Amino acid sequence: MTQHLHPTGTKSRKFTITDFLHDSRAVGVLLLLCTTASLILTNLPGIGESYNHFWETEIPFLHSIHLPHSILHIINDALMALFFFQVGMEIKRETVIGELSTPSRMMLPMVAALFGVIFPAIIFLTATKGTIYQSGWAIPAATDIAFSLGILSLLGKSVPHSMKIFLTALAIIDDLCAILIIAFFYGSQPEFMWLLGVAACIILIVLVIKYLRNPLSRILYLSLGVVMWYCMYQSGIHATFAGVILSALLPVKKIPVYEKVLLFPVNFLIIPIFALANTSIFINGSAIANLLGELSIGIILGLLIGKPAGISLAVYLMTKTRI
Repeated sequence: MTQHLHPTGTKSRKFTITDFLHDSRAVGVLLLLCTTASLILTNLPGIGESYNHFWETEIPFLHSIHLPHSILHIINDALMALFFFQVGMEIKRETVIGELSTPSRMMLPMVAALFGVIFPAIIFLTATKGTIYQSGWAIPAATDIAFSLGILSLLGKSVPHSMKIFLTALAIIDDLCAILIIAFFYGSQPEFMWLLGVAACIILIVLVIKYLRNPLSRILYLSLGVVMWYCMYQSGIHATFAGVILSALLPVKKIPVYEKVLLFPVNFLIIPIFALANTSIFINGSAIANLLGELSIGIILGLLIGKPAGISLAVYLMTKTRI
């Protein structure tokens, strides 16, 4: 490999593909590029409609076996479960041997996430008081974890490790709160029998991890994880939650193996595809006019004022009271 000398006399090497793949900023850059590309394609005359409809394309045989059957649903319900599994492993390690390994440290992102859900909802309800939009209070209560962490990754090493872990845990808990809110306030009643299936899978995974030490344990662990995902999907609760549960059950010493395998497909395939599929938004006169409506104002105020205010207040109170 070609090397160069800096004026100081020290050697430097060329930035390689391997360096790019292991640079945390690469994910954020790719996310922004895909988001920009998606917005441009969606709003190109003659292309936008086809591009938008592509993500809604249905695969008939998947529908017949009760699986996510449109391309968009496959991405959001199935592929993103791997993303949640990857992020969940990072939090699992930190709760055992890292920044979140004490109850007080773990409480901080939990309380901050709770305040970050409540405050936007209150502001939204205030802004939309007396309108038909009040039932949408959960919209500003949630943020998209993939985009949140993608933006965070752009800051690279300028963000202290402890801050990154806090924000990652905050984003996960925030997203889980949103999943539970949708499941219990907006969706149909979760299917109890399928939730029993989830519980059975959890018990079996715990037993496999505890009593099996051969290569078969990994196969069983992953197979039961897939079954748990299916049960979660059928229960009516967002299937990506299965990825979080699966990561929580994994022993810390086994995490590096799975992280290495998932690094490329999650960061450089799943997240970019997720961005392309979920930012197909038409920007026209009607959309711009709607930004001044009560619904949009409630969402914007909730997200831009309520969420930062709620999180900041929680951190301040937790720090002052030394809980």
